[in-house]
Amino acid sequence: MTGFAPTWLALREDADAAARAGELLAPLRARLPAGGPLVIWDLGCGTGALGRWLAPRLPGPQHWVLYDDDPALLEEARANAYRTADGTPATLETREGDLAGLRAADLVGASLVTASALLDVLTAEEVDGIAAAAPCPALLTLTVAGRVRILPHDPLDAEIGAAFDAHQRRDGLLGPDAPAAAATAFRRRGAHVQTRPSPWRLGPDRAELTAEWLRGWVGAAVEQRPDLAEPAAEYLRRRLAECDAGRLTAEVHHTDLLALPGGTP
Repeated sequence: MTGFAPTWLALREDADAAARAGELLAPLRARLPAGGPLVIWDLGCGTGALGRWLAPRLPGPQHWVLYDDDPALLEEARANAYRTADGTPATLETREGDLAGLRAADLVGASLVTASALLDVLTAEEVDGIAAAAPCPALLTLTVAGRVRILPHDPLDAEIGAAFDAHQRRDGLLGPDAPAAAATAFRRRGAHVQTRPSPWRLGPDRAELTAEWLRGWVGAAVEQRPDLAEPAAEYLRRRLAECDAGRLTAEVHHTDLLALPGGTP
């Protein structure tokens, strides 16, 4: 479901936290039930970074269901200590499974379904399945939007970006089409949907993440288009040199989505 190494997830956690669209939290909080504990499902939870960001921004008590298909990531996520907005500890449970096996019956009693950096690595059917199963608000963050802006400009930027986007769409995955597909899926079921930009802003203060992102971005482009291998290798050398010198900045665009059932904000 996630398929990411813990080292990569740790490297990106601060950038993810800075990018998420905090303005979606007020309408979300207004629609969460009062009284009993909030039951929050984190789909494709990875190591639990989203919970570490979100739990302190929501009222308690909270119970988190951490859902992933990677037992090693779940083991790391289980070691989290989430604190709610009032400082009380949240309770956690982990469940191993893939989204194909997730059913509406599993989510009975859920107060919120959430995910981070997940929708773009799913198919249209899987995204539609989330919308069909969720009986409650859904906050789905950091979905790749297919726009990257790097300074200084390089003539190969657009070609590398297009090859990366094509790689994201391989084998029926949604890639940068995921935000629109998710919005359509929830609206078709009567939900009110809001989207906000949540870009990574990478520069000298995040040089290690910037360099690792560049390697992955270029590597996926070459995997999609092997004919780019030679020019892409030189491109990556140039870009990493600029990064090391503190001269490179990048905006990697994502979209955050809040779906509220009932068609009203």
